[in-house]
Amino acid sequence: MPHHIPLITTLAAALGLALLLGFVAVRLRLPALVGYLLAGTIIGPHTPGFVADLALSMELAEIGVMLLMFG
Repeated sequence: MPHHIPLITTLAAALGLALLLGFVAVRLRLPALVGYLLAGTIIGPHTPGFVADLALSMELAEIGVMLLMFG
């Protein structure tokens, strides 16, 4: 059974940061979507700091398609 620790770490970091910044945005009386967009900008490849592994992009794209189809 292969281990996908980088995938799990990337997903956990993205969801955790989106949750945290969503709460901060609501606390500032902004829509939660503003926090989610800010989290995506922070984790994205064009900013310094935590950058998701680019090799995982295909796996994350497949997960996104599955969530759209069956979510």
